[in-house]
Amino acid sequence: MTFFYETTSWSSQQQPDENRLKLWKHIADKKNWRIVQLPNGYYQTEYQDIRNENEWKDVTRRETIEAAETSIDKTVEHYNKKVEFINGPKVVKTFK
Repeated sequence: MTFFYETTSWSSQQQPDENRLKLWKHIADKKNWRIVQLPNGYYQTEYQDIRNENEWKDVTRRETIEAAETSIDKTVEHYNKKVEFINGPKVVKTFK
């Protein structure tokens, strides 16, 4: 998965602020994404700006439309997991 680079950091000990959580939820929703073909033949993935619905943020460029859609799917999956684990890790097994 390829995604944009930000100059801020976040660790598992910190809770994300409300704006970051809203962005994660926005990015995790596939309806906020699109694929456009560039003049050089590549496909660019973009998500709709959370503050301005007429603006799109470019994220990745891929050679095929299938690769572009896979990139979006992987990004959506990644951010769904981030949102899911906001309240801490989930227990998958306990022992007695």
